[in-house]
Amino acid sequence: QVQLAESGGGLVQPGGSLRLSCAASGSIFSIYAMAWHRQAPGNSREGVATITNGGTTNYVDSVKGRFTISRDNAKNTVYLQMNSLKPEDTAVYYCYALGKGAYWGQGTQVTVSS
Repeated sequence: QVQLAESGGGLVQPGGSLRLSCAASGSIFSIYAMAWHRQAPGNSREGVATITNGGTTNYVDSVKGRFTISRDNAKNTVYLQMNSLKPEDTAVYYCYALGKGAYWGQGTQVTVSS
């Protein structure tokens, strides 16, 4: 089993920045990719960014150039640096880990509003 704990959400004005963190614990040796997903009210959950154990990253087109996913293996933590935030980025952001199973965090709210 893998446990994921997100932090770092909050309220920010358009154009601002936030950094989300996701700390993994448990059977972390089995994880080979981690990702951030988000779900806005009335919308389905969408993948935002992914990072593999080898460091390969991928982003959904709507966040390319604004968001950066990274990982600190010593801390078993994945980050999502979000810059130039827009109101349409408002959503609950979920951490996701893929290994022997698929694991989700509890989510953290990000609200972009003036």
